[in-house]
Amino acid sequence: MDGTPDPIAARVLAALDAAGVTYEVVPCDPEFADTAAFCERYGVPLERSANTILVASRTEPKRYAACVVLASTRLDVNRTVRKRLGVRRCSFADAEETRALTGMEIGGVTVAGLPAGVPLWVDARVMEQPWVVVGGGSRSLKVKLVPAELLKLGAEVVEGLAMEPRSDLQG
Repeated sequence: MDGTPDPIAARVLAALDAAGVTYEVVPCDPEFADTAAFCERYGVPLERSANTILVASRTEPKRYAACVVLASTRLDVNRTVRKRLGVRRCSFADAEETRALTGMEIGGVTVAGLPAGVPLWVDARVMEQPWVVVGGGSRSLKVKLVPAELLKLGAEVVEGLAMEPRSDLQG
């Protein structure tokens, strides 16, 4: 990366700055932007990587939420998210819908620069970490910050937003 972020990443960094968020920019090879690859390549523990996942209602009018969970957990989309959105059914927004709504690519979706009206919900476990790495708006940039900084972006801490991964799955 030449030090100049792409327009979406620049928008995200501007939103972080406007909110007074203290953060560190972490350049990332786009080939390693997906969580598991990023953590392995750059030596970041899964419990310090926080994924921002866009969730959408299945029916009109569409309702959205951006949910932040540790990479070591999984989003409880069928119970907690569905109930908080107040809808009968919801699911992860696909790459096309995510790009259309946020301008961000999967692997770069992040907590800042979200459209107005999209709530930002953060699993309580994220807040327990001394620091986390989140997306930077593009696949070539990540952002390292103290989780309390997310509150400056209007984040709401939600108990039970994520669950431990299932250990009963047989290989």
